[in-house]
Amino acid sequence: MNIHEYQAKALLKGFGAPVAAGVPVFSAGEAEAAARSLPGPLWVVKSQIHAGGRGKGRFKEASAGEKGGVRLARSVDEVIEFARQMLGATLVTKQTGQAGKQVNRLYIEDGADIARELYCSLLVDRAVGRVAFVVSTEGGMDIETVAHDTPEKIVTVAIDPEAGVTAADVAAIVSALKLEGAAAKDAETLFPLLYWAFIDKDMSLLEVNPLIVLKDGHLRLLDAKVSFDGNALFRHPDVEALRDLTEEDDKEIEAHKHDLAYVALSGNIGCMVNGAGLAMATMDIIKLYGAEPANFLDVGGGASREKVTAAFKIITADPAVKGILINIFGGIMKCDVIAEGVIAAVREVGLQVPLVVRLEGTNVALGKKIIADSGLDVIAADDLDDAARKIVAAVKGA
Repeated sequence: MNIHEYQAKALLKGFGAPVAAGVPVFSAGEAEAAARSLPGPLWVVKSQIHAGGRGKGRFKEASAGEKGGVRLARSVDEVIEFARQMLGATLVTKQTGQAGKQVNRLYIEDGADIARELYCSLLVDRAVGRVAFVVSTEGGMDIETVAHDTPEKIVTVAIDPEAGVTAADVAAIVSALKLEGAAAKDAETLFPLLYWAFIDKDMSLLEVNPLIVLKDGHLRLLDAKVSFDGNALFRHPDVEALRDLTEEDDKEIEAHKHDLAYVALSGNIGCMVNGAGLAMATMDIIKLYGAEPANFLDVGGGASREKVTAAFKIITADPAVKGILINIFGGIMKCDVIAEGVIAAVREVGLQVPLVVRLEGTNVALGKKIIADSGLDVIAADDLDDAARKIVAAVKGA
C-alpha cells in the first residue's frame, strides 16, 4: 500500500525525522490559509499523487500552466494561483503512463536553502535477506539513471536485524554520502530512526529523494515515498486509515475485498491462475507467443466458487481484455470448484471474448466435464503451452 508524500512525512516526523513545515490542502480556497501559516518567503506547491517524477511531469490541461507538478512560489498570491491551476488537473509523469493521474490534493511546504542533494532509501535486499540502506551522492535524480550511468556512486549497507543500525553502519553511510560536521552528527540519529520506522511500520520501501544538506549544515527530508507490506496492514490500522482509494485501480480495490492478489497490467489477455509462481509463468509464456497479459491474478490455493466468480468478473470488467486464459493446477484447489465458479460468472456477466481453460490436478476430469456439459463456448487446452498458443491465436484472429 502506498501513501502520499505529506502522509509519509507526518509519519516519519513522528519518529523524529527532520522535515519542513507543511500543510495539505484539498481546495484552492485552503491554499491561502496554508501559505500564510508558513514562514515563507519561499513556498513549494506539490501535487500529491502516487507516482514519482512529479516535478518533471506535465499537465494535460493548458489551463494548468507549463510548469510541472512541483512548483516554487515566491508570494502567497502565486501559491493560490498554482493551486487553482493544479487541483483537478491531470498530471502525466514517467510512472503514470499517458493516462496520467488527477491531482486531488496538494502539499504546501516551506522552502529550503539547499546546499547538497543526496539519495537514501531502505528496502528488503533479498540477496542477503536483510533490510538495507541504498545511498548515493546523486540525489534528486532517477536512481535508475544513476545505476545505469554511474553505478559506482550507489552504496548498499545491509543491516544485521539482531544488532540494528550500529555505529559502524552509520559511519559507512556517512562516508558514502560524504557528510561532514552537523550533517554527520545528524546522521547518528537520522539513519537509526529511519530503520526503526521501516521495521516498526512493516514498510516495503522508504525512499528519500532528495535527502538534503541545508546551508546551515543540517540534514532534512525534502521528499519521502513510503510503501507498506499489504499483508501486515492488520497490525497497523493507523496506516490503513491513510489509504487513498482514488489513487488505486477500481479492479484492484474490488479484488482486495475478495482477498484476491490482482495487479492491473497494460496488455489484452486476462489471466486467472492459482499460485503466484504459476501466474508469473503464465504471463511469461503469453509474452513468449507475442501477446501481453492484462493482469496478474492469483486466486490462491483454496479459493471458493464465490471467489472464482468474483475474479472472473474483475477480469471481464477491464475493457482492454480481448481474451481470457484460465490456468489451474489443482492441488488444494479443486478443478471442479474452478469450473463451477467460471460457469456461474459467465452466466451472470456473459462471455464477449475468447476463453481458453487449462485444468490439471485434483478432480480434473470432473472439472472438464462440468465445462463441457455447460454449453459454453470455451476452448479447452491440454497444457500451458497449448493454452498460451490458443489464446494468443484467438485474440489475434478476433
